[in-house]
Amino acid sequence: MTHSLHSTSTVDQTRLQRLTDWVTSAQGGTTSLQPIAGDASARRYYRVHSGQQSLVLMDAEPVDAAARDELSRFVDITARLRQAGLHAPKIHAVEHALGAMLLEDLGDRLYRDVVNQDNAESLYADIFELLRRLALDVDCSDLPDYDRDKLQQEMDLLPQWYADAWLQQPFSAAEQQNWRDSTAWLCAQALAQPQVFVHRDLHSCNLLQVELNNPGIIDYQDAVRGPISYDLISWLVDRYIQWPRLRLVNWYQQHRQRLELDVDPQQWLQWCDAMSMQRKLKVLGIFARLALRDGKQHYLQLQPGFYRHVLHTAPLYAATRPLLELLGKRPPPRIDT
Repeated sequence: MTHSLHSTSTVDQTRLQRLTDWVTSAQGGTTSLQPIAGDASARRYYRVHSGQQSLVLMDAEPVDAAARDELSRFVDITARLRQAGLHAPKIHAVEHALGAMLLEDLGDRLYRDVVNQDNAESLYADIFELLRRLALDVDCSDLPDYDRDKLQQEMDLLPQWYADAWLQQPFSAAEQQNWRDSTAWLCAQALAQPQVFVHRDLHSCNLLQVELNNPGIIDYQDAVRGPISYDLISWLVDRYIQWPRLRLVNWYQQHRQRLELDVDPQQWLQWCDAMSMQRKLKVLGIFARLALRDGKQHYLQLQPGFYRHVLHTAPLYAATRPLLELLGKRPPPRIDT
């Protein structure tokens, strides 16, 4: 089970020995840990070989209360997904004090690596069914609400980290007002939708192709109760796989019918477009923050696709046209790879 592009970060030998001792105690017998790729968080992952069995060790070192809460959230959301019959990894053992968890190994077949222009229609059938069941079947009671404050805070990472800190081109007073007006409209579109279970990071590195009960789902500990279009947009307007607008719109409308939503097709399209802009503005800020604060420069390579999506979508709605000027003055610099 692998999540993203970058290598597992260095871990001190004392921590590694504690993890090895715990896994050996939990599994019995001789155990070996093989580092595997991680995600954008501070978590680390290892493939555990114990006899003929392969598991995944999640190392979520509890450095603070937030890290400890994250492990509990993972356990909670795993139970919700599995209760709905979805393929979240089975939890074999968990030690909250250590910040460690042994999980079912879902393999390495990320959808990012198997989907192409020719096979998308057939491979996406399972994904669209997953999206339907996430929205309609998974219990979202007592989950945090993806409310106006949270939506706005996420987008405000762009002026803070992308425009100011990274590009060193802060918004003027007039631009700040335009930003507030446009993003307030995006928030309103999100809150007008039915509010359901939202994975919140459902892209092609967080779903794996598996033989039974496909797909396998990972990295869902930040799930919330939020807009019904959110996970659909996360999946289709992806960081790694980009589609022509006509194909996206067709998929949007097919999913509206699949959900049996009593909403006008044009309204649904507006919700989807607004959600895609909210998510892309947020990620432009997040990727700049990852580069500057956390030293994860490779995420900057994905910036141009997100930037182009907003520039192509913003002109479709009067409320978001000011974003053209705001971003038009601040394109992402060329990243040498």
